[in-house]
Amino acid sequence: GEGDEIGRIRAFTAGWLERESVFLHMTYKYLLSLLKAGLYDEFFSESKTSLIPFLDPAVYGRSTLENSSFIASSVNPDPHVHGRGFVARLSGSTAEFLSMWIMMMAGKRVFRYEGNQLQLHLNPVLPSWLFDERQEVSFTFLGSVKVTYRSERAANTFGQDGVAIQRFTLTTAGGDTFEVDGPLLTGKWAHEVRNGNIRSILAVMR
Repeated sequence: GEGDEIGRIRAFTAGWLERESVFLHMTYKYLLSLLKAGLYDEFFSESKTSLIPFLDPAVYGRSTLENSSFIASSVNPDPHVHGRGFVARLSGSTAEFLSMWIMMMAGKRVFRYEGNQLQLHLNPVLPSWLFDERQEVSFTFLGSVKVTYRSERAANTFGQDGVAIQRFTLTTAGGDTFEVDGPLLTGKWAHEVRNGNIRSILAVMR
């Protein structure tokens, strides 16, 4: 075998830290790369076993709302630590998770200018199984705007048979509601959202 000169990869117990454990930020970098490359089926297939919120808390050993530095792998000689998350140092996994979350819930290049006009493009990348029994999924946009996607049929928001936004219902901070047809918000309404004057957005997809 190798001597201790090769460093941590040899010094630690197998399945622990640099020696064959699962470093969460590297796993998340891989997942984020799948998402950026448009490999959405592969991303969501991997997510079910790799994203912390989908893990079994009893195995993970802590709240699945918390990230870890690393997860002890199955090569560790102690079976009781297999799959458990440990915080040995700061982790970059939160940054990757937020990047994935933004792309999943809002899409890429959400605000953009076209013909000197501000546009808001909400283009989520979501599988059908993330919608609830009412075919809805919600998130908070820009820190205060509740965005709800409502699909008129059970389908992904990507792929050849995917659903896409057809119309919006906007509720202002004062409680007034406005209907906007089309797949995006332009001009006044894009500015109203960005300026914090819209309280909620319902985007109907079909």
